[in-house]
Amino acid sequence: MAATLAAEPITGGFSFENCRRNASLEKMGIKPPTAYKTGTTIAGVVFKDGVVLGADTRATEDTVVADKNCSKIHYIAPNIYCCGAGTAADTEMTTNMISSQIELHRLNTGRTPRVCTANRLLKQFLFRYHGYISAALVLGGVDTTGSYLYSIHPHGSTDKLPYVTMGSGSLAAMAVFEDGFKAEMEKEKAMKLVRDAIAAGIFNDLGSGSNVDLCIITKDKVEYLRPYDEANLKGVRQGNYRYKKGTTAVLKKEVVKSMFEVVKTQVKTTKPESMDTT
Repeated sequence: MAATLAAEPITGGFSFENCRRNASLEKMGIKPPTAYKTGTTIAGVVFKDGVVLGADTRATEDTVVADKNCSKIHYIAPNIYCCGAGTAADTEMTTNMISSQIELHRLNTGRTPRVCTANRLLKQFLFRYHGYISAALVLGGVDTTGSYLYSIHPHGSTDKLPYVTMGSGSLAAMAVFEDGFKAEMEKEKAMKLVRDAIAAGIFNDLGSGSNVDLCIITKDKVEYLRPYDEANLKGVRQGNYRYKKGTTAVLKKEVVKSMFEVVKTQVKTTKPESMDTT
């Protein structure tokens, strides 16, 4: 009996059962859930003495701004930080998990963690889930071998580049980088370049907005500037939009008394639970 009810295994080729099911559900008026569109602008650049990471602070839920001051630059190690784009929960938990593994690695080896180690752990973790973890990352840091910057895609592919942008505002930010990037830049010029790139994403992408956060990583210290610049200041209300009472005329007013009968009245009391002292 159980054998007759068991589904037959798919031997090969394509299966169109879900297509027919979805078409039947649409005819019944059932709409499938749609994915939320996420928005972010994150960027990074390698300069003469280290790495500058930058991010905006707007968190969105489809067409709703959920948070105007969201932190998108996450801690990995004392010398490594990571910017996250995509689903906020995925980026937060992914960076926290890798940060704990990097700390355990540092305690076991007694050495400063390398940026390529964090990159390998992140790409292997994301590749395991085939893109279902929506975390697009910009990893930057300085170790004993130099300054490094990586872009890590949700499917696990990575790139090692002198300047990186990711997120929905990445095209606007990349235009600024391609115009102003120079090798061996000074710290102040690198900070201004990343700030301008993030601001370009803020003003040209609806999913990015609010402030600009920067993280400057060098061999000696880390500067986390939050906020570094308020690119999109809130405007001042020009007038009073409250309407006076009586502005809208009441054409008709009718009061209807509802008739009901009390059938039963019950008062429920709860006894306090006694404390177990045994």
